[in-house]
Amino acid sequence: MSLRRTTLCALLLAASTLCARGAAADDAILPASIIFATSTGYWEDDGTAPAVQRAPSAPQAAPAAAAPAKPRHGYYKLFAVRQVDRTAKIYLQQIEQGDAEPSIASTVELRELNELKPYVTDIRPENSSGMLKEPGLFAMVYLKTDPDVESETWTVVIDEFGEVTVGKASN
Repeated sequence: MSLRRTTLCALLLAASTLCARGAAADDAILPASIIFATSTGYWEDDGTAPAVQRAPSAPQAAPAAAAPAKPRHGYYKLFAVRQVDRTAKIYLQQIEQGDAEPSIASTVELRELNELKPYVTDIRPENSSGMLKEPGLFAMVYLKTDPDVESETWTVVIDEFGEVTVGKASN
């Protein structure tokens, strides 16, 4: 009986080792072009609200009557992607916290910042203590418009209604 238990334990350990897949150092979990990222803020809606968008999209036909939507909630992710010329493009995502794993609800480019052809030096949330309980986002993007000058601070703010505002910080 003891041999049977030992064999069973050994098989279970071997199976769990084979099933568990750790990330190797050379796995592309996060592309090398992502130079800064922060997850912060909080959003929720009744499931019928459109994804965060910066400019009106092409006119869309009214959707047919559908089943009642399920309420959604999640957080925001703000990140910079390095370009070939060493400048960066900055994007904002809504990440939906569902029953399974998190999923991307929307991705928008922050044109106000990207038009500056910025050299991003940092991105930070207002609060590093975890997900906020009130809807919205406040984050700071530190960037240079010339690699030889001091960084400027810009803010990205999303109010409780989902309105995105990008502007130079007025410290």
